[in-house]
Amino acid sequence: MTDSNLAFARPIKLASHDASLARRGCPVSDLKDKLRRVGLRPTRQRISLGWLLFAKGDRHITAELLYEEAMRAKVPVSLATVYNTLHQFTEAGLLRQLAVDGSKSFFDTNTTEHHHFFVEGEEALMDVPVDIHVGEVPPPPPGMEIARVDVIVRLRRLPS
Repeated sequence: MTDSNLAFARPIKLASHDASLARRGCPVSDLKDKLRRVGLRPTRQRISLGWLLFAKGDRHITAELLYEEAMRAKVPVSLATVYNTLHQFTEAGLLRQLAVDGSKSFFDTNTTEHHHFFVEGEEALMDVPVDIHVGEVPPPPPGMEIARVDVIVRLRRLPS
């Protein structure tokens, strides 16, 4: 972990008069507040993984890629912890999970309604930059409601 990232793995103790100043605009405080607002305790691992997830803006990531980033950043977590945290963040509404090819899941930090391109063979997921209007959606079975509709447009590169 670089020195600039070290502060995010280990919370810094501040004098009480400095705490109110640090809370405004402090990325770690903002992340802690975000976790508390959705009912998650801001543990060291959640904060570290949350920092890796959200500090780079909107992105699509798999558990394996996040685990690799955590290892490079010297964040001591297991792959199981990464999966559990991603699922907790998803259940709390902080992430959107997208199943691609049945066995591969991506987690999207952009939770707004939007759709995706998936580049086959490259395992890359990208936001579709325009609105897609879905025609008729079948009615849900009795006692159910449609939560959302995800459109994944599969792409492949043209032969050169």
